[in-house]
Amino acid sequence: MVTATATAIDPREQVARAWKAAEAVVDPEIPVLSIADLGVLRDIDIVDGHIEATITPTYSGCPAMNLIALNLELALEEAGFLMPRIKTVLSPAWTTDWMTDAGRTKLKEYGIAPPAGKASRRALFGEDQVACPRCGSANTERISEFGSTSCKALWRCKACAEPFDYFKCI
Repeated sequence: MVTATATAIDPREQVARAWKAAEAVVDPEIPVLSIADLGVLRDIDIVDGHIEATITPTYSGCPAMNLIALNLELALEEAGFLMPRIKTVLSPAWTTDWMTDAGRTKLKEYGIAPPAGKASRRALFGEDQVACPRCGSANTERISEFGSTSCKALWRCKACAEPFDYFKCI
């Protein structure tokens, strides 16, 4: 256990154990993604004898961040870390480039089109084509810039006629 004072346990083992616990925390808005898949979990270290996890919100007003921080703290406590610290950093700003390939695959399998390519200035003006996560067709259209959450847009597939969320490229 990490306590307020240093322990004889190897710090690298403690950090590795903390990462394992933290990587299991899911995004409350998209429960198929862990915060590690999403790229929100930035770092874990030992600071002044305590495990400290650093997270970055997908955007500064993300309503899920308080719950993510609480769930992360609980996961670390359940893993045996006393008084873990959760630090939220806004700079550098989160980008969809931080999302793992596994996270992108999980999104698609869940029915949400993952962000296309790397974030760029083009991302500010929308994507030219977004493939339907259900049938794979590129014959799609944006219905609304805002989907079920602020980080997603609502699209429709013209081939299978199904609506779907697209995780915006930021």
